Amino acid sequence: MTLDTDRSFRYFSCMSDMATIPALGFYGETAAFPDTVHCESLPDRAKLHDWRILPHRHGGVSQLFLVTAGRVSAHADGVQLTLCEGDFLYVPEHCVHEFHFTPDVRGDVISAPASVLASTGPNGAEVAAALSRPFAGRTSGTLEVLAAELRKAARTTSPFAAQRTVGLAHSVLATLAELCLLGPVRIGRKKPERLFALDRLIDAHMADGWTASDYAAALSITTGHLSRLCRSATGRGAAAYVERRLMTEACRMLIFTGATVAEIGYRLGYPDPSYFTRRFRRVRGLTPSGFRRQFTT
Repeated sequence: MTLDTDRSFRYFSCMSDMATIPALGFYGETAAFPDTVHCESLPDRAKLHDWRILPHRHGGVSQLFLVTAGRVSAHADGVQLTLCEGDFLYVPEHCVHEFHFTPDVRGDVISAPASVLASTGPNGAEVAAALSRPFAGRTSGTLEVLAAELRKAARTTSPFAAQRTVGLAHSVLATLAELCLLGPVRIGRKKPERLFALDRLIDAHMADGWTASDYAAALSITTGHLSRLCRSATGRGAAAYVERRLMTEACRMLIFTGATVAEIGYRLGYPDPSYFTRRFRRVRGLTPSGFRRQFTT
């Protein structure tokens, strides 16, 4: 893997207005990203677009690119680098990225929804912090083995394939977090500390029905300042940022608990089940029950 040091801090001219960068599910498709871990070979997606993926970003999805042959010229948050055999690139949600592949490229891309990253268990906040910005490095033996097992699990139809897939995804993400701390090439902008503080406040007050103004007051900043911080990092204002995090927790609870939809809504500050269902559907594209069925059928 090589890094273009001349452009190490070259940001796209449109990076100041993230709304101008398309936010996609799968690149080249308009449908929302499915709320499951997805594995796909690099050539399967790249050849559909003449081996060039234009600048775009994903909301609520992080991706791991593993290169086993060929070369990939990549930009992530404006930093240029070249990936070769044995390299990986991790791209968190909201990171603007683009690629130019050689036709002989081989490898895989593993995409994980935010609900999976949010449910990594003990020390999950530390894992999320480590994976809050893009980075690249050499694929370790552990990561290679786990990724291979994840690919196999994602392609099976056994009764508990979804559980195995999520469990292996957690292991892949935890391994990536460890690799990040060991010093691969870190790229782009780190998530502002104030947003980590906001995340902690949201976790502590999920059932309290706090508004963006309440969170701004707790952080001793104005609501406008908080919205600017959120929009700069994610392309969304403070209210949308808070709601997205609540809905990510709703996804985790729908997958991993037996609580009813009404109970989950109540725990997240939505005393009216119908209103919770409407908000969930607006954010996730389907009802809470419909989302849960993806993991139980």
